[in-house]
Amino acid sequence: MDKFVERQEVLKLLNAPTPEERLANLAILLGSEKEKPEVKPQFANNHIHTIYSFSPYSPTAAVYCARDEGLQTAGIMDHDSIAGAEEFRKAGKIAGIGTTCGMECRVDLSATKMAGRKLNNPDQAGICYMAIHSIPATGFRRLDEVFAPLREKRNLRNRKMVANINELMKPYGIAIDFDRDVVPISQFTKGGSITERHLLCALSQKILCKAPKGGCADFVEKELGITLNDTARVRLSDPENPHLIYDLLGVMKAELVSKIYVPATDECMPFAELVKLADEVGAILCYPYLGDVTNSVTGDKKAAKFEDDFLDELFEMLKEEGVHGVTYMPARNTEEQIDRLQKLCRDYGMTEISGEDVNSSRQSMICKQLEEPRFKHLVDATWKLIEREKVD
Repeated sequence: MDKFVERQEVLKLLNAPTPEERLANLAILLGSEKEKPEVKPQFANNHIHTIYSFSPYSPTAAVYCARDEGLQTAGIMDHDSIAGAEEFRKAGKIAGIGTTCGMECRVDLSATKMAGRKLNNPDQAGICYMAIHSIPATGFRRLDEVFAPLREKRNLRNRKMVANINELMKPYGIAIDFDRDVVPISQFTKGGSITERHLLCALSQKILCKAPKGGCADFVEKELGITLNDTARVRLSDPENPHLIYDLLGVMKAELVSKIYVPATDECMPFAELVKLADEVGAILCYPYLGDVTNSVTGDKKAAKFEDDFLDELFEMLKEEGVHGVTYMPARNTEEQIDRLQKLCRDYGMTEISGEDVNSSRQSMICKQLEEPRFKHLVDATWKLIEREKVD
């Protein structure tokens, strides 16, 4: 059986409706395993999204796929949600791999020296992403208490963006409904978040229903007036493409977010409050470095300038505000960017953490760059995160 097809059959079991079913299925699958995957200790990934933000994987499925690709460690990282962390930890124990739990969110920079600056958020200046790493289980409840009302506030903005999508798609006879089309493809009722990806996934599903089989690329270009690059055109033209919904979503995100986006306000806590919260729960707060983009690995970001022009100032601010780490994705940056970033981390005493932003079935759990000697410390850092999160 084809490896991808085989994995899809497994994922049906590991994406069952409840955590209890998923974990039980994982135990059964691994208990009947005839051959263990090849272990690849030179790799680690601390930025795996699950269904509690946007992903093809439940926490259990994410752990299984990480192990299946040879990882000995895996890290969960969902937007505005810690709901999948407990399941993720339990799945790691069943699978025999180390796990580390985190979540990411956006914060308001207004009261910092970076006020009004465009940092790592392609959609909005003055608001940046932050990653809360190495969250101990004792902090899960507190984080959910804080972020539950923020997820509600985010949905007010999500509804406005759905209205913008519908206005944009009105000439093409396409419309989505937040309650009928968006909420059901999320885990919002179970503590998950709803992101722009959910909105655009719902839109992508409508487009696929309207376009003839194998004709998605033509529909997008001729009907919607969106110019595709060669790779996207081939992928969207393939009627057997198993990643079609994610490939189309990537195109929609790159082309439409700027047209439908409603600025985030109330859902973003002040920077200093997040620093205090991370310290309170015993986590490590990190700044996720993006860097100026020339060619997006995932195809959902256009070439743009971000924090590179004032990176030294940014590190000064992070240190002053009490941030202790920086996270980055080696596959997304140039050697020059990495050299500069690593030097600044050393100069400012920042913990370095890495992971590849996994939220599509097309993506691998493995970042090949971690095989390079210059990144070995990132794997070592992962094991330190796992050790500090250990509980009986």
